[in-house]
Amino acid sequence: MTMKFAAPSPDATNDRFLTGLLGAPIAHSASPAMHERAAAALGLHCHYQLIEVADAGREELKVLLDGVRRLGFAGINVTFPYKEAVLDLLDELSPRAALIGAVNTVIVRDGRLIGHNTDATGFARAVAELVTTSSHDAIAVIGAGGVGKAIAFALAGLGVRELRIFDSDRARAVALAARLDGQTSASVADSVEDALRGVAGVVNASPVGMLPSVGTPVPEPLLHAGLWVADAVYSPLWTPLLTAAKAKGARVMTGRDLAIYQAADAFELFTGHAPDIAELGIAFDGVMAKR
Repeated sequence: MTMKFAAPSPDATNDRFLTGLLGAPIAHSASPAMHERAAAALGLHCHYQLIEVADAGREELKVLLDGVRRLGFAGINVTFPYKEAVLDLLDELSPRAALIGAVNTVIVRDGRLIGHNTDATGFARAVAELVTTSSHDAIAVIGAGGVGKAIAFALAGLGVRELRIFDSDRARAVALAARLDGQTSASVADSVEDALRGVAGVVNASPVGMLPSVGTPVPEPLLHAGLWVADAVYSPLWTPLLTAAKAKGARVMTGRDLAIYQAADAFELFTGHAPDIAELGIAFDGVMAKR
């Protein structure tokens, strides 16, 4: 039987959706399980397709996105390494995505590709309590790529008074600090040690610690019980950074909540329906339990 999918519109009555994820490597992604379970819980039918393409240049990305536009997708998520590369290939950006300079969700509306950033909205929901209980004091962000940009803007939106940004590519950190002008006080750190000096928390927004990497972006001696530590990586869920931080008595946040909340916001953009967060969590935990 052929399943027909159509892109939703605000007054749509569609109950079948084709969605997916573009990036590489993505075989570990929990997104298919989350989106498909969330749909089923609402009585909807969703197929979430992994589109794993490595080292795609501009022309190949353009072809892939044209396929998304023409093949009946409601939309796709975009992950490493294409969150910034797709920007000028889209027809429109939401104001927030344009401000951040990165996209992780593309929806199709009337043949137009519209970019959004649910990493930012999702991370804001995930980290809000940690920010509040640390009195909105300074936070270090390690990594200034696509997810680092979203995380920095999420923290700024929550009222964090100061961000210290470190990236191994200093130019990226400088560019992010400039983007944050007017949002919060942002400075570029010369080292991880400089970034963590006197901060209330640190977020790893780099791929360090994501399998097959077994490294950590923060040397263990810099971790202590007065710090909170969050990691955007969820494969593995307990990264070397989080394991070391927990052993030091620090409060920690795994990548679970970011994964779930960004998926929830993307699902609503794709379908027009708000998913059950508990169902997304069950699906995510099921994927993790199999590893």
